Amino acid sequence: MVEKIPLLLLPGTLCDDRLWQFQIQGLEDEVNITVGELSKQDSIEALADEILSKMPDKFAVAGLSFGGMVALEIVRKAPERVLKLALLDTNPFPPKEEQISNWNSFLDMIQTQRFGEIVKDYLLPVLIHPDKQSNDELVETIFKMADTMGEEGYINQLRALKKRVDQTTVLPFITCPTLVIVGRQDIVCPIELSKYMADTIPNASLKIVEDSGHLTTMEQPEVVYELLKEWITKPKVEF
Repeated sequence: MVEKIPLLLLPGTLCDDRLWQFQIQGLEDEVNITVGELSKQDSIEALADEILSKMPDKFAVAGLSFGGMVALEIVRKAPERVLKLALLDTNPFPPKEEQISNWNSFLDMIQTQRFGEIVKDYLLPVLIHPDKQSNDELVETIFKMADTMGEEGYINQLRALKKRVDQTTVLPFITCPTLVIVGRQDIVCPIELSKYMADTIPNASLKIVEDSGHLTTMEQPEVVYELLKEWITKPKVEF
């Protein structure tokens, strides 16, 4: 019997395994899936260390947004362990002052019991395509993931985002097959960022998902599933 490739899926901020639900259902017969927990540490480096301590010697990794940042840190720390890499709607650059200011405002809002307001009024409008804002099931799932993550988990993630380092320096040295995916209408991590990563990483390919904002795995689940299936199954890799 052929051994299945271990596949690590890393969610974005305020997200959990539900971000990948459709892809998990489609890929679980092909690979051994682990969904990383990204809310217990307040730095990307610590998250990468924790995950590396729990994963097999070699594995593939796919990360969306914040999860993609952690995936890049994993590749930086242990490139020999990563068989394949997929970066979805990810930003490899360090934070801008405007972003840090916004996150500081969110931290202040959490202290005054306005966590729900952050998700509803500030995050949701930019996370998904305008046409998806009326998709009640999608919106409800986003709210439920945020509620499950909770204030403490989000505080850790905001702190990690604020102090993240420039990850563009690792891109030219990534040697594993890499797939870069981005929603055409992503305004959180605009398409130019993904084009930059695909141009800078050797052996990288770029796939643009039409009619999708930032949460491509949920907004266009079938499209992303097909892209990830092709990426993880072809060509076969030895591990």
